Amino acid sequence: MVSKGQESHRKINHSAMHLLHRASQCAGDLFTDAVENDALTPRQFAVLLSISQEQGLSQTDLVERTGIDRSTLADIIRRMLKKGLIRRRRTKADARVYAVKLTDEGSAALRSAQPAAFEADARLLAILPETRRADFLESLGKIVGAMTQSNGKSLD
Repeated sequence: MVSKGQESHRKINHSAMHLLHRASQCAGDLFTDAVENDALTPRQFAVLLSISQEQGLSQTDLVERTGIDRSTLADIIRRMLKKGLIRRRRTKADARVYAVKLTDEGSAALRSAQPAAFEADARLLAILPETRRADFLESLGKIVGAMTQSNGKSLD
């Protein structure tokens, strides 16, 4: 006979939302362990990587590219400005919009963190059989794409 505790445990371990959340926590832990001295959080890394791919993005652009909500991104930007990792200036086209760029310190922090971050990503994927990794990433992309589209947001 299955107890109520065992039944709820089975249900939670078959919940996509719960498992995705737990997997995200594990991925964050892998990143934090890999990147030395707590130099960057996974979200800060994502923001710096996005900026490095196209200098001068607006905060709205960064929300769209990273999927980080506006208020959280604003906090991340504030902390990275304080650390000297980025700078922002009002754009000439629209004085209400800030263009965000990496500083030399931000570029150095990104270069320093990239090998460890990519290694953490590889360690995470290595848990899966090699033949299933591409399908896993494609499935995650489909989930993100569908959910982003249904929320009226775009994601590159």
